[in-house]
Amino acid sequence: MRLDKHALLGQLADRLQQSDRLAHRAEAEAREAARSLATESEKKEDGRAALEFGSLATGQAQRARRVQEELQALTKFGQAEVPRFPRQGPVALGAIVDVSTEDEEGFSERTFFVLPAGAGTELTGPGGDGFLSVITPASPVGRALMGRKAGDTVEVMLAGEVREWTVLEVA
Repeated sequence: MRLDKHALLGQLADRLQQSDRLAHRAEAEAREAARSLATESEKKEDGRAALEFGSLATGQAQRARRVQEELQALTKFGQAEVPRFPRQGPVALGAIVDVSTEDEEGFSERTFFVLPAGAGTELTGPGGDGFLSVITPASPVGRALMGRKAGDTVEVMLAGEVREWTVLEVA
């Protein structure tokens, strides 16, 4: 499982920048809608709609701020040397972790990239080969995996279900 972590970090940064652009665009559109509705008429319905669009714009601005904070954390992390892990080493920030789980459809494998930001983002492996899910140490999966080694089994509560995952490899 040798993946170029710097390429994956770049891919995540691109996704976060795209999310930032979308949030700013949505904020601007909501603010414009709030202004145009408020000035067209003094009707109560228009006033309520203007307030709703204003709230939507505020929410999008907060989303953009969170994305900027994530980008800063990711940039800071990427500026340091991205850690390498021995195959049997413990999971820590910067690790790529292969896990297996069993469900009603049988055994399956997943790959996680433990980073300080970007939780829930799906990254594509080199040449579009496979997917990695970004997790943070603060997420339920991240908390369960931190410090674990290949061969360890962890239980994680997701969507009201307990899932058992076995760490296959750390890189």
